[in-house]
Amino acid sequence: MDLGEGLPPGARARALAAVAIAIAMAVLDSAIANIALPTIARDMATTPAASIWVVNAYQFAVTVSLLPLAFLGDIVSYKRVYMGGLAVFTVASLGCALSPSLPVLVIARVVQGFGGAGIMSVNTALIRFIFPRAELGRGLGFNALIVATFSALGPSIAAGILAVATWHWLFAINVPLGALALWLASRTLPVTPRASHRFDVLSALLNAATFGLLITAVDGLGRNQGAAELGELAAALIIGTIFIYRQFALPVPLLPVDLFRRPIFALSVATSICSFIAQTIAYVALPFYFQDVGAQSQVQTGLLMTPWPAVVVIVAPIAGRLYDRYPAGILGSAGLAVMTVGLVCLLLMPAGASYADIAWRMAVCGLGFGFFQSPNNRLLVSSAPRERSGAGSGMLSTARLTGQTIGSALVALSFGIAGANVAYGTRLAIGIAVAASGTGMFVSALRLRAR
Repeated sequence: MDLGEGLPPGARARALAAVAIAIAMAVLDSAIANIALPTIARDMATTPAASIWVVNAYQFAVTVSLLPLAFLGDIVSYKRVYMGGLAVFTVASLGCALSPSLPVLVIARVVQGFGGAGIMSVNTALIRFIFPRAELGRGLGFNALIVATFSALGPSIAAGILAVATWHWLFAINVPLGALALWLASRTLPVTPRASHRFDVLSALLNAATFGLLITAVDGLGRNQGAAELGELAAALIIGTIFIYRQFALPVPLLPVDLFRRPIFALSVATSICSFIAQTIAYVALPFYFQDVGAQSQVQTGLLMTPWPAVVVIVAPIAGRLYDRYPAGILGSAGLAVMTVGLVCLLLMPAGASYADIAWRMAVCGLGFGFFQSPNNRLLVSSAPRERSGAGSGMLSTARLTGQTIGSALVALSFGIAGANVAYGTRLAIGIAVAASGTGMFVSALRLRAR
């Protein structure tokens, strides 16, 4: 079979179902535990501060292992890494559901994070082989739709589960879904070509130390701005410099510094980071505003946040198909321009705005983000050589997580500056989101010249 032409239509649909189920679970579990933290803390007789490790442990494990697992996918095939990650994620989900104490739950979440990284590191690389080249935009548009939708709907889905069951079912529900995805993946995912280079253990360790310290420092600076956080940031910069220097000496680096020499690749990564900083700031800050300032309930807040992902669901596949006709630089810049306008409208939103006034502003943001994401993802992945699809896929997920981490820290910093004034803190955060989105629009436009 010519993998350049993708899978036959029937097999393609089943393979895409396996990818969709797994990536939905992995993305969902990045956020689904947030809403259950108070319940978990009470159930396990622990403090709220300690319970936050249920979230941090998963995010930390995913981020530090994404690039090494993407690199491994180039060597042993993306299907093996994907199925291995899916199996680990499913078993660890059962471990989370059966955890008798907080330390056990945190350890299970770390293992679950490594499994989630196995899924997220190579999912777009697999799509590159599932779909024919002419329809790659459609495949990546569908993938963007899944990621955006379940990232946004995580809290609402968690609330629905908790309304009828205990927090344990947030994790237990992954077991049958994971088993189904494994069954489909084993029968439908293509066995991709394997590269001849070796896995570099030292680079993997330096990568983990760099990203681990950087995430911890950025998160801490958003809350404390103390000497320990500055020390972690300095250590991350020193180790990161050593890590990058080593990559230049390798014929096939774990961190694809060789691909960053391609302007299209580097600009697409930068644009993705900017967009996810802006999106995450809005997703994290606005619920505080709606509940603390607007006196909305959790259910009402969820409904007010819904227009953004709902429009993304509609627009992302359309934008993926438009990439076949128009450059990603144009689509991406236009999308981020619309998203920036939507964020400005949210920034200028009057106090006591009606549901309709809030909904159309959120919808404008979703329209812009939806038109940006699919073309940007396709250009980023396709700008890497076919045999380096794992590197492109890994950087795509790393850019998303980096943007989300920075965005969350900026919200914490904004609220720290504002003190008890939630309205001011939210407007400050949304102002930063406008700047990030506008910067992404400018960087995206540079790709037209690079092209």
